[in-house]
Amino acid sequence: MMGSRSDICALLFGVCLAMVAGCSGPVVKPQAQVDPALAATLAEQGRQALEQGHAGAAKRAWRQAVELNPADPVVVNNLALLLVEDRSFVEATSLLERGLEHSPRVAELHYNLAVIAELYLLDLQKALVHYQRYRELSEAEDQAVAGWIADLERRLD
Repeated sequence: MMGSRSDICALLFGVCLAMVAGCSGPVVKPQAQVDPALAATLAEQGRQALEQGHAGAAKRAWRQAVELNPADPVVVNNLALLLVEDRSFVEATSLLERGLEHSPRVAELHYNLAVIAELYLLDLQKALVHYQRYRELSEAEDQAVAGWIADLERRLD
């Protein structure tokens, strides 16, 4: 196994934060309608808040962004990772599942859902399904994930 799952999760969090860098704007109470432009503004506010060490403000901004645009996998993923830091594993799982309803082909959402399911919720079957989907969607072969899949298959037999 190359690196721990938490190391990989932290790396993916950093990559996702970098992907968010192109957004901007003010915090506004979420509305029932989809508003991708305002969601992008909130996503940028969340990124900036996290960079300044304000995880609570980042979470608030990203929650509003997800309500306004649940189809943004980067914001969904970033918020889920913050929820994991708070040990809110069930909420993070629900958020990732909701994100996958809108973005089923985003490998990182599957990966993080698999990690949470395996390590924190002990839902090995869910973890296996999402690691397998991650592997299918990933461009490069990930030997660590292949090993985790083999291990889960053995444990589930």
